[in-house]
Amino acid sequence: MAPVTATATVLVVEDEETLLFTLAHNLKREGYTVLTASRGDDALKLAREKTPDLIVLDVMLPGVDGMQICRLLRRDTRVPIIMLTALGGEGDRVAGLDTGADDYVAKPFGMRELLARIRALLRRSGARVEPDLGPAAVHSGDIEVDRERREVRRRGTVLRLKPKEFELLLFFVQHPGRVFSREQILDEVWGYDFYGGPRTVDVHVRWLRQKIEDDPAEPVRLRTVRGSGYIFEG
Repeated sequence: MAPVTATATVLVVEDEETLLFTLAHNLKREGYTVLTASRGDDALKLAREKTPDLIVLDVMLPGVDGMQICRLLRRDTRVPIIMLTALGGEGDRVAGLDTGADDYVAKPFGMRELLARIRALLRRSGARVEPDLGPAAVHSGDIEVDRERREVRRRGTVLRLKPKEFELLLFFVQHPGRVFSREQILDEVWGYDFYGGPRTVDVHVRWLRQKIEDDPAEPVRLRTVRGSGYIFEG
């Protein structure tokens, strides 16, 4: 019998709605179970009731601030805590670490770096958890996206996609029937630390349509929603 692996649970506490959405999505994409809170008091309640494996905690929060949450949690738990803040001075970092945080990340930060820090802290804490990435292949109509092989087939034929085209298609296939703005797509696919503009999304959508649509000029799968963004309908 194959060993049973648990999914690491990460609690994200952030009052900036867009950043909270981006963090949660990226963590879910990595296979983690994600809990979210935008207020300090809600975060304390979730941390005590759900016992997450790691907490990503913003310092500036309504209700109870991140420093106080960290002090309160350290009375009865050693859960790894990464603090996020726009206050990047040495004194601020020292204060955060002295309250009991395990790591301290200044905004703006690179999403890949944050994810690497999360993995490192989970390993260091001895948590016997592994991300659950779900099925290796995702199907939508006659399209099959194989995440492990990073390969896409349409009607049995392998499509030659650039790396970012693959990630964009995987994102759309995993979220069918939802409208996403260009800004949301940039955050989700390119990452929070990407500084390019919305035009990047339009270009990659055009390239992708040339490979997955019967008539790229009249797309039926990956459609433009005027004034809003794009929707994938499989």
